[in-house]
Amino acid sequence: MFLTISTTGSAARPATDLSFLLHKHPDRAQVFSTSYGDAHVFYPEASVERTTAALLLEVDPPALVRRGRKKGRGGAPDAALAQYVNDRPYAASSLLAVALRTVFASALRGECKALPERAADPLPLRVELPVVPARGGPVLVARLFEPLGWQVAAEPIPLDPQFPQWGESRYVRLVLEGELRLSDALRHIYVLLPVLDDSKHYWVSPDEVDKLLRYGEGWLPGHPEQKLITSRYLARRWSLTREAAQRLELARLADADDIEVEAIDNAVAPEEPAEAEERPAPLAVQRREAVLAELRAAGAARVLDLGCGQGQLVAALLKEPAFTEIVGLDVSVRALDIAARRLRLDRMGERRSSRLTLLQGSLAYTDNRLKGYDAAVLSEVIEHLDLPRLPALEYAVFGSARPRTVIVTTPNVEYNVRWESLPAGHARHADHRFEWNRAQFAEWAEKVAARHGYQVRYLPVGPDDPEVGPPTQLAVFTLAGESQNENQNENQKKEETVA
Repeated sequence: MFLTISTTGSAARPATDLSFLLHKHPDRAQVFSTSYGDAHVFYPEASVERTTAALLLEVDPPALVRRGRKKGRGGAPDAALAQYVNDRPYAASSLLAVALRTVFASALRGECKALPERAADPLPLRVELPVVPARGGPVLVARLFEPLGWQVAAEPIPLDPQFPQWGESRYVRLVLEGELRLSDALRHIYVLLPVLDDSKHYWVSPDEVDKLLRYGEGWLPGHPEQKLITSRYLARRWSLTREAAQRLELARLADADDIEVEAIDNAVAPEEPAEAEERPAPLAVQRREAVLAELRAAGAARVLDLGCGQGQLVAALLKEPAFTEIVGLDVSVRALDIAARRLRLDRMGERRSSRLTLLQGSLAYTDNRLKGYDAAVLSEVIEHLDLPRLPALEYAVFGSARPRTVIVTTPNVEYNVRWESLPAGHARHADHRFEWNRAQFAEWAEKVAARHGYQVRYLPVGPDDPEVGPPTQLAVFTLAGESQNENQNENQKKEETVA
């Protein structure tokens, strides 16, 4: 795999400044080890007028096979021939993107202590990649790079020059030219190489969302192909794609707010730099914080996380010693296995592990193991059940287990019109069997509360839109007798304090 970055200059602004920005000396060839082979950096030319830096990734095919043995790695077929006979050693892909991040980490961040002003200024850049897999052809390449300020030349590579009748391959020779900051150029390439290939050659974990947002900051939220980029970069994992889309939308809204705040600050005190506005937390984080706040307010110590999935809420509960017993239950054995790995259950200390139990079970059936707990959480669970099965869950939780407090969160379908990345009429998740508006959720919750002796109140989670409400709706069910006792205890405490 091969990539070159070239720039031109003059005596006042020499092209050799590129070596400072890349933090690589032009007189030395350097080698860096990566998980898939050796990355070489060298300069075919380095003069005041023109300087070119080259990155050559020498892929180690046996190492690639060893790392790809686990199921699901990059979606590659688990066939012996396909593991060894492929385009990985020469076609620029996610492997080259990883090498780019490894070798040019400081340049990607836009850091250069020697020439900070050059790092902040656009440069005349030319990027060449001799072989790039492009699922979508030259048209897609242009749609991805041209909105970012690049002039794009994507020349299709024939399957075999000796047999032109065979047509063109899915590979192109790519040349990008434009006046951009070097850090922006590298971030474009880092994100869009695996998008063009439409494949990741390593396991796509949830932290890939953070990488996408980090290196897409400033350009991805407004890109016309944002949805395609997000989906392909995250290997079409819908749950991660949805999370990225939500966070990008929040970032876009936050950026709009930042413009107004910065304008006001500059008008008041132009000599002082405006402070960066804090980004809103992702909706999933806001939801967990809202649930934790209600559990604390209820004084719960023994908590059930029903439909715990991969254990995000369980991990948050474990961080607080006040929750002395935590049970995570899910119908999926695979989800529980992922939760155990995520929580590092095998390496967890004895004191902490004694507070945690992971159980496999279905909420469609009563389960004596769930009785006697202070609180139960159903976070983004009910919408995954077919409506005819919802009464069974209702009885299993509210009728049989009967915790003092039950917290339920579910999407507010009215808010879906605010997600620009969500097609009209589509649910937020492919597995959602329904999504309720606020009135429908309240109607269900009131009936459940009346039928099983609970009182219920509602809270918004996320930005509470005056027209369509919040993205997540939350209901807190409290056993009616428990609520009365709590009020009596509070009144008694007040009387004792006054006395």
